[in-house]
Amino acid sequence: MMRALTTGLVLSWLLVACASTGDRPYQPKTEDLNNPAEVNAQLGIEYMRKGMYDASLEKLEKALRQNPDLQLAQVSLAILYERLGEEDKAVKHYKRAYQIDDKDPMTLNAYGQYLCRTGELDRADEMFRAALKDPLYQYPELIYTNAGICARKNADNAQAERYFREALKRNPKYQPALQEMARSTFASEEYLATRAYLQRLQALTPLTPEFLWIGVRAESAMHNRDAMASYALVLKNRYPEAEQTQELIEWERKQGER
Repeated sequence: MMRALTTGLVLSWLLVACASTGDRPYQPKTEDLNNPAEVNAQLGIEYMRKGMYDASLEKLEKALRQNPDLQLAQVSLAILYERLGEEDKAVKHYKRAYQIDDKDPMTLNAYGQYLCRTGELDRADEMFRAALKDPLYQYPELIYTNAGICARKNADNAQAERYFREALKRNPKYQPALQEMARSTFASEEYLATRAYLQRLQALTPLTPEFLWIGVRAESAMHNRDAMASYALVLKNRYPEAEQTQELIEWERKQGER
């Protein structure tokens, strides 16, 4: 199953506060706070983050009535319509935001995510690469990670890993990229590397059931029974109802029958 592009994923950094991804919400400039369209766009974003979609729609539409060329409102409305399942309206606003400024990294990243989700994978990669050309963009690790997830969906695992590694060069503690590298190295049976990425991830945040279960199997493959047992114990004790815990119990049962 394809994981959501980081948002986690999570649709775009301007709408996500910090859902274990390190994504940053949009921060208005001081002068923007005196601009009615900017204020309404920001309110629309905040309402969307809280799941108040009717209020968000009202504010974003008002922002565009006040300034049809406000790129932030256009891309935010595109994301909102996508969440509401109104694809035709979503793509209309993504395209309009892109037309306003085809070099804006926020728009390119959001539009790239949309294109990736809808299967236009090569076009999505073009958007991500264009976004990365901006030397002043503060969070390139986010775009590299999104590009990597999309490359993996396009069955280009080598390119995906290159993107994830670039993300970690920019920010060695960026959790989504660490997660993706743990998944990638485990899938390719590079278990020592998997161990290293899990350790780096664990130093930042408690491991989820998915990564504890990866840890069990990676350490088992390397015949490290102590580390394997440690991951298994945490998985069982912390997440007794998780799907991965049930898989672990069944796996242990089969191991015992051998």
